Amino acid sequence: MKNLIAKLGILVALVCATGCSMLDVEPTDVILIEDSYKTEQDIDCALNGIYATLGATQLYGGDMLARMGLSADIGYEAYTTDEGTVGYYDVVTTDTKIQNYWKTLYSGISRANLLLENLDRAAMEDEVKRERVRSEARFLKAYFHFMLTIRFGDVPYMDKSVESCALNDLQTPQTKQRDVYMKVINEMSECVNTLATATEVESAGRISQTAAYGILARVCLYMAGKPVEEIGMYARAKAYAKKVIDSGLHALNPDYEQIFINLIQDKYDIKESMWEVEFWGNNETSYSSVAGRVGRDNGIQVSSSNTAHEQLGISIGALRATQTYIEMFSPEDTRRDWTIAPFTYSTASGAEQVDQSANPWIRCCGKFRRSYELGTKGVNYTPINFPLLRYADVLLMYAEAVAADDSSSADEVAAAGELLNQVRRRGFGLDINTPNEAVDAEVGDRLALYDAACAERPLELGFELLRKDDLIRWGIFYNNMRDIYPTIPSGFTSSYYVAARQYYSNVSARDVLWPIPYYEMSLNKLLEQNNGW
Repeated sequence: MKNLIAKLGILVALVCATGCSMLDVEPTDVILIEDSYKTEQDIDCALNGIYATLGATQLYGGDMLARMGLSADIGYEAYTTDEGTVGYYDVVTTDTKIQNYWKTLYSGISRANLLLENLDRAAMEDEVKRERVRSEARFLKAYFHFMLTIRFGDVPYMDKSVESCALNDLQTPQTKQRDVYMKVINEMSECVNTLATATEVESAGRISQTAAYGILARVCLYMAGKPVEEIGMYARAKAYAKKVIDSGLHALNPDYEQIFINLIQDKYDIKESMWEVEFWGNNETSYSSVAGRVGRDNGIQVSSSNTAHEQLGISIGALRATQTYIEMFSPEDTRRDWTIAPFTYSTASGAEQVDQSANPWIRCCGKFRRSYELGTKGVNYTPINFPLLRYADVLLMYAEAVAADDSSSADEVAAAGELLNQVRRRGFGLDINTPNEAVDAEVGDRLALYDAACAERPLELGFELLRKDDLIRWGIFYNNMRDIYPTIPSGFTSSYYVAARQYYSNVSARDVLWPIPYYEMSLNKLLEQNNGW
């Protein structure tokens, strides 16, 4: 089925803090570089290994989904195992999840650098494919650095693999965040034209030209916002998003719910879901599979004690919605009850118990519903894919960039407003091309368009791991987080209320960045800790 993850042979699994941070002892088994990267199959396996970084348990395959506080003001973690960790905004420099996030991404960067340094040694008849492999590896390396800088600020930018695991070779200074952004943008923009088109890629798990342009728009928007505030990047974000729109290769799926059912059932809809982290299987069969925890960690809670758990799929239900998030939606917006499950499951029968209005804080993330999975449902792992970029996001980024760019014309504002309202109309179950005064946002000028674009993002993209980043780049993260605490009902001792109080009372202004992991700083003496940590 999925060539991307069916073969996950990784030729060289070197990891780094700049290279080797998790290697405390000398390795006893070594795969030599000269014995690797010889054939086209070697290259395919090495590239698959880079992509596999995204699906690691420490990233989109697990921890990021519900247990690292990335839903910010729209959702909180209610899973007592994680009390005293980043999941509850109780952060320390030795936090395991933060350390593993850092290590896993630098491991992926190391894999990418090794492939790029050895790609030309391989015997390949198809030189076009060689250049596409080179471009994919370059793009992924840049994307991993982007993931690091939005969480840690200044980080080492690794342009080449580390020569050895000796301490002297691990001493690498941080690159200023602005320079990291510029390197990421330059790397991505230089390789985008040699990527495959959306019609050529084998699945949404591969980065395509238009998906790369969409990610470039995101990177530029982030750089334009806080803390870097390179406002000229709004124009570049607008231009990159427009390239996706003008390509004609993408379109909104008319059915919002179907987007996620497709992710759950392994059905590709690359017009809407432009780039995904792919998973397969449940890790419980005799066949090799690469499953994740999408739906298991961030799904509707179902325990093994539920009599229908084999049909519903077990989920720890770690991600819960805030009442503030629920109230952001109009009652007629169909996205609300799909994004935020309006029911729990009966333990006795497995039936949906619909009326949860009296206790909105108990509502789980509903986008990744395991009941829609095909085949045998695993206990701890699922085959559900996770969306990295959707076309609706590109349209909303375009609207925001047009609104924020001083050079935007009135015609651009009107066109961007129409695209934003197409996203809204779909959310209300309407024909996207037919204006509707009751639904359409007022977008007559740049300010109105900007406000509408920002307001629409949590409605359309909630629980897709973008909310904390949006609040940070808009400069409202801390205030928004603190504003949630007074809305939590007092006097209740339910574990959900307790978790919400912990989550929102623990947050501080320094949480816009994670601390540089203590272990990394103990190895690399050139690292400097972030403010407040």
